[in-house]
Amino acid sequence: MPRCRDAAPAPAPALRRTRLVAAAAAVVTVGAGLGLRGVATGSTAKYGGDALYTVLLLTLVVLVAPRLTPLRAAGTALAASWAVEFLQLTAVPAELSRHSIVARLVLGSTFNAPDLFWYVVGAAAGCLLHTVLAPAGGAGRAGREVGHATPRR
Repeated sequence: MPRCRDAAPAPAPALRRTRLVAAAAAVVTVGAGLGLRGVATGSTAKYGGDALYTVLLLTLVVLVAPRLTPLRAAGTALAASWAVEFLQLTAVPAELSRHSIVARLVLGSTFNAPDLFWYVVGAAAGCLLHTVLAPAGGAGRAGREVGHATPRR
């Protein structure tokens, strides 16, 4: 008999651990981004920040969906980063950024094609870290990447 979505069981210890690691990684990533802006300037600060933006999105994806494989979590974060960048081809982010610091931090304001590459760098680095930090036998296990998923019960 299928389970009711409302009566979902509490997350398994491996999922709780994955979420805790993702939350901690998000805090560390924000700190790294702020630290990078504090010590670096120019291209290093800008493009390093772009890569860290995608790493942060990846940590948030894992926080929300801890069962995703590292590759899918990274792909989702990369797609979101690219979507935000392409949104900058419209006037919407620039207008919102004029009125809100949060909008400026999240959406940026102007399209910059090289950012697309640095989002890939961030997604790759985040995917590698997620693969290393994923609990053995738990969410994000490498065997699931090639279609060897355990059946759902």
